[in-house]
Formats: sequence, structure tokens, C-alpha cells
Amino acid sequence: MPRRLSSRLFSLAKARMFRGRYEHTIDAKGRTSLPARYRDVLASQAERRIILTSALDPCLVAYTAPEWLAFEERLAKLPQFDRSVQKLKRIYVSGAVECDVDDSGRILVPPTLRDHANLTKDVLWAGSGKYAELWDLATWKKSFSTTDEEREDISRRLAELGL
Repeated sequence: MPRRLSSRLFSLAKARMFRGRYEHTIDAKGRTSLPARYRDVLASQAERRIILTSALDPCLVAYTAPEWLAFEERLAKLPQFDRSVQKLKRIYVSGAVECDVDDSGRILVPPTLRDHANLTKDVLWAGSGKYAELWDLATWKKSFSTTDEEREDISRRLAELGL
């Protein structure tokens, strides 16, 4: 019995996080499928929409509504005259759009966001825990490859952070 309960709790926790990589396509109208696992995340929160926005990288970021609101609250507590905070708000908040998930599990990505991420045909959803990223597949492949020096820098930084 305890094993079943812990398995169920793990499943519930897992359903609240965006994990994994999924390749999809985006059509000429800007519609793309949200991966089924990501739809499960939304269903676990009784949601049928995501907040999609531009990112610092040439990709888009997707949040559940509760995660987006928490993000906005954290931003609101930061110094409003800090140039980095202003820039972040201009990129993230001004680009944010609520996207409904239709009955086929698709979302409509607005043209301005498609342009920001250079989304044309082949796309990749990449889970990042509390949010997911939407990339042009070719851009992802270029951005995801790292040199030995970059890997060493990343390893060093992760060690500094205690990971």
C-alpha cells in the first residue's frame, strides 16, 4: 500500500513539471501541437491554456498560468529602475500571450513570437521544469552543441552552485 501511494505522489509531482524533448511541426497558420505530456501538466492544474512569451535566447518560453503569475510577482519585487530588470520585463512581459489549447491539443503561436524564435516548420519542445521552451529544430541543434571549453565552464559554474 505505501508503495502505491508514493508512486501516485511521484506521478502527481511529475505531472506538474515540463520534462523531455519532443519534435513537432508548425503549420503555415502558426499552429503546433503541445506534447501530450505537457497537456498532462496543464490537466493536473485544470488548465487549457499556456502563457507563451519571447526569451533571451532565440526561442519561446511556455508557462502554466500559476507559474507565470508567480514569475510576474517575483519580477514586481525587483528594483524597477535596474536596467537588467527593465530589459527582462521588455522581453518577457511585453511578449507574453495567453494561448488556448484547442481540442486537438494545438496552440496558435502569434506571428511576432514565431518571428522571434524563427519558427518555420520543424520545432522542438524542451522541458525545463516549471516551464518549457519552444525552439526551431535547426536552431536548437546549433545552440545545444557545446565545445569542451563551454562544458568545462558549465561544470565549474554548476559546482559553484552546489550541483
